[in-house]
Amino acid sequence: MSTIPTALPQISWLRPKYLLFAAIGLMLAYVIPHDESFLVHPKDPMWQHYEPFKWWLLPHGIVGACALLLGPMQFSDRLRDHFRQFHRIVGRIYVAGVFVAAPLGFYIQYFQERMGDPRSFSVAAAVDAGLWMITTAIAMVFILKRKVQEHRQWMTRSFAVAIVFLEVRVIGGVTGLETLDTQANETIVWACLAFSILSADLVLQWQQLGHLPSVVRRHSPSSPERMLEAPLGNPAAFGCSPEGEFRPVEARRAF
Repeated sequence: MSTIPTALPQISWLRPKYLLFAAIGLMLAYVIPHDESFLVHPKDPMWQHYEPFKWWLLPHGIVGACALLLGPMQFSDRLRDHFRQFHRIVGRIYVAGVFVAAPLGFYIQYFQERMGDPRSFSVAAAVDAGLWMITTAIAMVFILKRKVQEHRQWMTRSFAVAIVFLEVRVIGGVTGLETLDTQANETIVWACLAFSILSADLVLQWQQLGHLPSVVRRHSPSSPERMLEAPLGNPAAFGCSPEGEFRPVEARRAF
């Protein structure tokens, strides 16, 4: 039989990372004016709430913002291939940001517990911080062992946990649940944490589907179907060339 090439459609704009960047951009465009506008309004009443722990909030906010803004750059193939040193520097900044922002975030929530928030909210903050640090640490261990594929997978999971910060604020604001009691906001946090790793693995699976070959060969001369057509009792009917193709070879006589 002849080779029948079957072209599979390539939809470049549906690549997961492009959709991820678009989603992060939309979430930032919503969260900055909706939740962080107090930063440019000194008389905003929100400052009174942050006053007791503002010096803990400052480093948490700065390094957390660095991790959120620099994280997507780590998924750029072009940047990684052409500017490897810059890719490593950004990666180190991201890792440092995680190991500063995560524990500070938990401590700030524990501080707010002493101001009246429930203990369960502190537990949610601890789980969030723990997941972020653990996924990042595993990614770092893999790259130190030069296992690039596993490193990329765990970095994807790490960043999925990182954007829980944005997802909680977007869901709470869009649905209006943020105006309810603390229990409603805590439910959003747990829901986003529960789906963070799952969403990362969905992205990874989608990427693997996108790496399928664009041409599928059916019944080619070197296919298993043709190999089965070799005469029985003649195992030397086919040999393997250096290029990996099976070709007929002469059977040698035994003397």
